[in-house]
Amino acid sequence: MNMDGWGMGFGGIGMILFWVLIIAGIVVLTKWLADGPRRSDTPRENSALDVLKQRYARGEINREEFEQKKRDLNQ
Repeated sequence: MNMDGWGMGFGGIGMILFWVLIIAGIVVLTKWLADGPRRSDTPRENSALDVLKQRYARGEINREEFEQKKRDLNQ
């Protein structure tokens, strides 16, 4: 049964679609590799308050200093 090439795909249209998908896949893969890990996967930059909390947690500053600096940051 001969269907003039329709039995093996869509002929020229199928071949064009195939190559478009291959090229799009290469572009997406290249972009993904160039960007590295997603921003949501990487820790964000610490805000001043985060740094202050870390310093307090490590014992670098006492509670009074922490509270004063926190108030200064919130002004």
